Amino acid sequence: MSVNLTKGQAISLEKNDGGTLTAVRMGLGWQAAKRRGLFGSRTKEIDLDASAVLFAEKQPVDVVFFRHLVSDDGSVRHTGDNLVGGAGQGGDDEAILVDLQRVPVHIDQIVFTVNSFTGQTFQEVENASCRLVDESNGQELARYTLAGGGEYTAQIMAKVHRAGSGWTMTALGTAANGRTFQDLMPAILPHL
Repeated sequence: MSVNLTKGQAISLEKNDGGTLTAVRMGLGWQAAKRRGLFGSRTKEIDLDASAVLFAEKQPVDVVFFRHLVSDDGSVRHTGDNLVGGAGQGGDDEAILVDLQRVPVHIDQIVFTVNSFTGQTFQEVENASCRLVDESNGQELARYTLAGGGEYTAQIMAKVHRAGSGWTMTALGTAANGRTFQDLMPAILPHL
C-alpha cells in the first residue's frame, strides 16, 4: 500500500511484514503541460533531471546524476537520462536505485532533487511525481506529487536518512532555482 506524502511528512522504510528494506528506487515522472496556441494545443519538450546527493554529517561526499550514473562506492545508480519526459503519473521517466545494504555507514542522508536542465519553470510541467519503490517486489511505498507548478526550475523532492538501524524517507517539496544539483546546494543544506 502506497502512502501519498505531503510536504515535510516522514515515513519509516520498513516492510509491511516488519522486515528491513534492502533496495529502493526513487522514480521521477513528468509530462510537459499542454499549451493552447493559434493552431491548437501543443507541448514543448522538457528535460528534467533527477539527482541524488549523498551526505556524511551534512557534507556532500558524492552525487549520482546524468553525468555520473553510479556512486563511487556503487550503492546508488541512475538508470539514465530522459530528455523529454512523458510517463507522468504512474510511470518513471528517470530512476535512481539505492542498495541500502551497500550504502557506506558514514553516509547518513541521501537527498533527491529534480531540476529543469532546459530552464523551463514548473508551470510548464504537469503530472510530476517522485515515488519510492521497494526494488525487491516492485511495490510502491510512497509518492510525493508536485502540484501547482510555479516560477521555479527545481525541486528538492525528498531525502532518505538513517534512523536508528533503519531508514526514513521525508518528503521535502521545496522549490528552488537551478539547472543542476550544484545550483541547489544552498537550498539543500537547511534540510539536513
